[in-house]
Amino acid sequence: MNFADMHSTDTSLSSSVQAEHWGTLPGLGDIRLFTLRNAHGMRAAISDLGATLVSWHAPDRAGRVADVLLGHDTPADYLASRWFFGSTIGRWANRIAQARFTLDGVVYQLDRNDGDNLLHGGSSGFHKALWQAREVDGALVLSHESPEGDAGFPGAVTATVRYALDDDGALTIDYDATADAPTPVSLTNHAYFNLSGDALAEAPEIRGHVISIDADAFFAVDATMIPIERRDVAGSVFDFRTGAPIGARLDWPDAQLARAGGFDHCYVLRDGAAALRTAATLYDPASGRELTVSTDAKGMQFYTGNFLAGVNGRNGKTYGKHAALCLETGAFPNQVNMPDADEVVLRPGARYRHTTVYRLGVR
Repeated sequence: MNFADMHSTDTSLSSSVQAEHWGTLPGLGDIRLFTLRNAHGMRAAISDLGATLVSWHAPDRAGRVADVLLGHDTPADYLASRWFFGSTIGRWANRIAQARFTLDGVVYQLDRNDGDNLLHGGSSGFHKALWQAREVDGALVLSHESPEGDAGFPGAVTATVRYALDDDGALTIDYDATADAPTPVSLTNHAYFNLSGDALAEAPEIRGHVISIDADAFFAVDATMIPIERRDVAGSVFDFRTGAPIGARLDWPDAQLARAGGFDHCYVLRDGAAALRTAATLYDPASGRELTVSTDAKGMQFYTGNFLAGVNGRNGKTYGKHAALCLETGAFPNQVNMPDADEVVLRPGARYRHTTVYRLGVR
């Protein structure tokens, strides 16, 4: 069943969360798609496969409603994909160097799925799991049990992700997790945004988008995309504190950009891990759509789709380099091997909590 041709075959969970049968996968069973709607024609679709944000339809300044996310047509496409389109990432978002860390004197060897490194929880991370879904007060809540030894991590983890869409155009994602033994945890969402709408119908790249990022520093990376040092953004191509068109920056002669093929760097957000505050604003002058990202996380990965090339996307589209961008909030990449590693270790009796709000509007 293609995404565009899908029709409802299930009953509503509530007046604001509607469930549809999306497909069936061997070993996983029935896959469902859940739609959240607001009073202004906006709708977000989430699957229980990977707790994935599959689509987000929103109006432009002329009132035309279109999807602002990249994605695939079917659950099978998502399961086979290596692009993490819209998926919940865990139990560790981003990379861990050499797929190894030491915790309480014990060395843990993890799944190497990105050269010698671990990327986004390993080859069978949270994005490949079938989550349990339920409606709670008009929001969609999904939960997943990650067993001891999952991708090599210690301890069993119970993770919960809550999606809620309000009438102001804010899609709130709340992450929660507990563990029965000490283990590193950092969860995020890997949505790819192109605000022109309908996955490149108007713009094949995000070069014309204007972005601002509220950060004074970022992490430079080595050849395997592992952070090597924290650098000030001042005077560099990485300074988006006042906002700039992405395309102009992608063309700068910068060694870090050349190494990554564009931006694929973690920004150190102002105020560290703090109360919810604005981390970034993304604007598409052509459509008028504007995305505001607020979070209580200390880091945000800015990724400009550098590795996309000939990717089979939704509705027959082919996605190429810089077709979309990701704004992934959470801990720093490889933080479990940094001096402040204790910040990212979840211990029994404690709770991991993290909130990110993506708000879509127009100007």
